[in-house]
Amino acid sequence: MNLFNVYPLVDITPVRALGATLWDDKGQQYLDFYSGHAVISIGHSHPHYVQRLTEQLQNMGFYSNSVQIPIQRELAEKLGEVSGYPEYALFLCNSGAEANENALKLASFHTGKTRVLAFKGAFHGRTSGAVAATDNAKIVAPFNAGHAVSFLEYDLGAVERALQGGDVCAAIIEPIQGVGGIIMPSDDFLRGLSALCQQYGVLLIADEVQCGYGRSGKFFAHQWAGIQPDIISVAKGMGNGFPIGGILIAPTLKASYGLLGTTFGGNHLACAAALAVLEVIEQEHLVEHARTLGDYLRTELLANAGAEEIRGRGLMVGIKYDFPIKEVRDKLLSEYHIFVGNASDPTVLRLLPPLNITKEEVDRFLQALYVLTEKAVAVIQEASALD
Repeated sequence: MNLFNVYPLVDITPVRALGATLWDDKGQQYLDFYSGHAVISIGHSHPHYVQRLTEQLQNMGFYSNSVQIPIQRELAEKLGEVSGYPEYALFLCNSGAEANENALKLASFHTGKTRVLAFKGAFHGRTSGAVAATDNAKIVAPFNAGHAVSFLEYDLGAVERALQGGDVCAAIIEPIQGVGGIIMPSDDFLRGLSALCQQYGVLLIADEVQCGYGRSGKFFAHQWAGIQPDIISVAKGMGNGFPIGGILIAPTLKASYGLLGTTFGGNHLACAAALAVLEVIEQEHLVEHARTLGDYLRTELLANAGAEEIRGRGLMVGIKYDFPIKEVRDKLLSEYHIFVGNASDPTVLRLLPPLNITKEEVDRFLQALYVLTEKAVAVIQEASALD
């Protein structure tokens, strides 16, 4: 049997990792400035993380949600404390797409309505409802296309007109778009959106799958705007590589047996991984570190990168150039051995390093980037002169 070939892969085979460093099967060392799509939050193979998982596995790895699992309650309490949402409830699942799927389903249950408001450039996952709310027709199958979803710009007037139709159950928004190119709605827009949702009895879902868990320099990116969504979806950095997702649910939404469900969600190993992440974030002050080092990174980029725009907050950064970044990205990997990301906009370089990245590692990335972008600009200028 072969693998179903849906991933374009680089010809590198990592076999070991620690902190922000990877080693491949040939012994080559790499700097990880992408964290596997923002998944590695506390660094690869963090000792506390390894210890937590090892101890849990030696005792028990799994049982389904048909028995008492105290580590789930421990996780819920810790997440409420660290995130600033102690009064919310937690439903655990396995991925960001599943988190958003359950968020949309819960909103529809709660309101009795069907339509979802999403935003241009959004990415919410690849399951049925989540992909319908994703602004990319190429990955929406005919089976998924029947959901009632309206895609809007960041325009409060357009939002209110859509809400006046009376059929909307939820508005779902990424406080910082990841795949879309590190696009941020303004804090004023988020506050206005929250107010309109409250006015019209519509649930506000904050998709914090990529921008949450300290990456923005606050635990949740929506906290920069001072709002409290009805549902908050989380995954990626939540487990530092172990598959886990969840939704934080406001106390106005009530649970009932069978309303939501999952076989693997909240299993013992996943909860151990998620607790280790929260403990390290708290003990090593990684939210504050992301904010401080992110400020340094963006300041340096603004001064020296020669870019059209520097986007983002904390350690979720987009560098927009006036040329496609593919060659720069490829050479960062092949010549300087640094992993970075791209976006749906081919002119945006996406940076998502582990939250415990060091200043020395940031400087190493910056020096490589400056050399490559200077060369790229020179090539473009030479080509323009020949024209």
